[in-house]
Amino acid sequence: MTDKAWKQRERQVARFFGGERNPLSGANSKHCGGDVIRDTLPIEVKLRKRHAVLSVWDKAKREATKEGKTPVVCLCEGGRPGFWVLVHSAHLDRLLSKAAT
Repeated sequence: MTDKAWKQRERQVARFFGGERNPLSGANSKHCGGDVIRDTLPIEVKLRKRHAVLSVWDKAKREATKEGKTPVVCLCEGGRPGFWVLVHSAHLDRLLSKAAT
């Protein structure tokens, strides 16, 4: 019997972050509340047919590709400090090297 797609994605994310897939979820788990077991990173993995925010990223990617740049989307909400950074896993190293300079 093959794994369900969402379990495969949890394993993929766990490998990327050097962790392991949490065999149970949320409150049922004695490990952690996230989908991936990793020291200080409570990682949630959501596999959906579509995520609305990715349409914003797709547009940013088209523009960035024309300019030979790395696409990054920053999400902000009124009344909440800071922002969230959306970048594809393939571009994370590039983003981190640019953010530090």
